Amino acid sequence: MSAWLRIPFWQRVLAGFVLGALAGWAFGHSAETWFGPLGTVYVTLIKMIAVPLVFFAVMNAIGSLHGQKSVAALGGRTFAWFAITAALAVGVGLLIGWLLQPGHGVTGLTMASDYTVRVVPSPKDVLLDVIPTNPFKALSEGKILQVIVFAGLVGFALVKLGERVSGLRKLVGEASDTMVQVTRFVLEMTPLGTFGLIASLVGAYGFEKLLPLGTFVFALYLACAIHIVFVYGSLIAMHGLNPLKFFRGAAPGMQVAFVASSSFAAMPAAIRSVTHNLGVDKDYAAFAVPLGASIKMDGCGAIYPALTSMFVAQYFGLHLEPGQYATILIASVLGSFGTAGVPGTAIVMVTLVLSAAGLPLEGIGYLVAIDRVLDMMRTMTNVTGQMVVPVIVAKEAGLLDRDVYEAASSNLGIAAGEKAEVRATKEIG
Repeated sequence: MSAWLRIPFWQRVLAGFVLGALAGWAFGHSAETWFGPLGTVYVTLIKMIAVPLVFFAVMNAIGSLHGQKSVAALGGRTFAWFAITAALAVGVGLLIGWLLQPGHGVTGLTMASDYTVRVVPSPKDVLLDVIPTNPFKALSEGKILQVIVFAGLVGFALVKLGERVSGLRKLVGEASDTMVQVTRFVLEMTPLGTFGLIASLVGAYGFEKLLPLGTFVFALYLACAIHIVFVYGSLIAMHGLNPLKFFRGAAPGMQVAFVASSSFAAMPAAIRSVTHNLGVDKDYAAFAVPLGASIKMDGCGAIYPALTSMFVAQYFGLHLEPGQYATILIASVLGSFGTAGVPGTAIVMVTLVLSAAGLPLEGIGYLVAIDRVLDMMRTMTNVTGQMVVPVIVAKEAGLLDRDVYEAASSNLGIAAGEKAEVRATKEIG
């Protein structure tokens, strides 16, 4: 076990990915039966820890930050960068759709048998759903935004009551530390979970389902890659940070996001990546990353709806007017704030954008059949953005440990920040 853990985390995950792909190719459709449960157990374990991790981390973070004004200022900056990066993501999606024309010349498509038009909630319903009627029910159902709201209120109460609740504040901090340790245990299962998820995916899909929509799949992966490398990389460089070190430190969170296809499932790995690998203040990260996992969706809520709009218009031979492009931009940016961090809900946001732009909803049914393949890259883009924004806001607000960032590690075990603590302890000893 010690020898296994000494191998860098990303290498173990990559080995699981390659072996899973080979197993899926060798076993075919039976791979889903034989290896699928490994991936299911892994995702379930991740979801098991995510809610209590967020609950105690947000309470501890709010209680530790210096007053409500500080929280409000950081929250404002975070939301601003969420909106800016979402708008840039829509632009990338529209550009790639215009250049590659993924909907032109496509034939032989079949509607997914399980496709039904999704109901888009009204803005009032979305707003009201943020407030939990029963916080314990929100915890049990994993409604992250409701959990954040309730935990934030409790955190503000801890600040307001001061020394009268010092014991409870200490207990919350200890509970948060305990959940971080549990997270470490679970994340060590990532290589095994990756093997099961990829084997099941390759065995279930093969190549026959992807060939008719190969151009669209390529266009989506290319758009997401451009957004990650050039847009996110440029934002990191503009803040005086090395983009290569960011991607090295963020790699564990990106890997988990790609194989699990869930921002919610990748959230524990993302939190540890930005704090222990990239030096973001842990109290701010405990607030920003879970918030991003709920409302920051550049892949699912911005790039994908924009590219799908172009695909549908091209497939049905429709000409988009300037006003429709503006509608797609606005609806996609707003939609990226409303996409929940679980697999499959990108379809809701595509429905919203196509409806707003007056495009046929039937086009979505052709893409649902390969949604799992698309969701992997979309989710990795989502989670990368959920790590980029905390890093640049922390740099602006002086909450970034530059030494930890410069020593960026790609591990989730004893990473750069923890190694520094170990060295300091030894020197003192």
